[in-house]
Amino acid sequence: MSNNKQTPVLGIIGGSGVYDIEGLTHKRWERVHSPFGEASDELLFAELDGQRMVFLPRHG
Repeated sequence: MSNNKQTPVLGIIGGSGVYDIEGLTHKRWERVHSPFGEASDELLFAELDGQRMVFLPRHG
């Protein structure tokens, strides 16, 4: 068993009202490829109060 601890990443899926999350730092938009195909939009990688997070915008 490994003692290697990973810091969890917060994932948010939301609409256009979530684009302006107050307090985000280190923001970068990135297109992500996975074995399941591309995400429906670019993902926003950022930090919120020191917590790493990823935001996936969804509409409709």
